[in-house]
Order: sequence, then C-alpha cells, then structure tokens
Amino acid sequence: MIKIDNNSSKAIYEQIYDEMKRLILSRALKPDDKLPSVRELAAMIKINPNTIQKAYKSLEEDNYIYTVKGKGNFVKDAEELRSVHIKDMEEKLNNTIKSLKKLGLEDNEVLAMVRSILNEYTQGGNYA
Repeated sequence: MIKIDNNSSKAIYEQIYDEMKRLILSRALKPDDKLPSVRELAAMIKINPNTIQKAYKSLEEDNYIYTVKGKGNFVKDAEELRSVHIKDMEEKLNNTIKSLKKLGLEDNEVLAMVRSILNEYTQGGNYA
C-alpha cells in the first residue's frame, strides 16, 4: 500500500502524504473508504505514530481526507482535486513539449519519446 524510502531526502511524513494522495487520486482508495488508524498504519510500516498523524493532518488540511470523531479517517471525494491535479499535469506536459520543440525536436521525435515512456509503464506496470 504505502512505500517508504528511508534513503530519500524527503521527510517520511511527506512520503506518506504523497503515497496517500497518489492512492486517492488514482482512485485506488475510494470516497468514504476508511483509512487505517494512526496506530495501525504506524505498526504496518514501522513508523512513529506522530509521523502518521502529521501526514494525516496535512491530508485533511488539503481536503483529501476527513475525520469522524471516534470513528477514524476517511477518504474525501477527490474528483475536483483530481481534475485540478490532471490540469496541472497537462500544463507541465505542455511546457515540456514546448521546451523539446525549442530544442529543435520534430513532432515525431517527441511522440516517440512519449510512446517509449508509455511502453515502459505498460510493460512494467510502474505508475509511481
């Protein structure tokens, strides 16, 4: 479910935040799905519960999850957030293509790059 890289320069709570966000935006976690409790997740990935709490707090502040007192943390309906995220990614892709075109690459070269990258994901199934 959640992968932590202890060698990463990124703080562990940020890695947890990013992984949960990825799971929500990719629809692996559905609206109103109950998340593991802070203690459960801490035990699963062998991380201090305070670190999990910090990640959950950030996710709640950014509207990815909500808390029900005495029941736990749940996934919010993130369709609007997902749409905004996709729009941001589209803008980044657009900027990347512009940069490649400014370097003199032809359309077929850019398309070949995109196809190559897509083939890596299709074959490897790695969308992280």
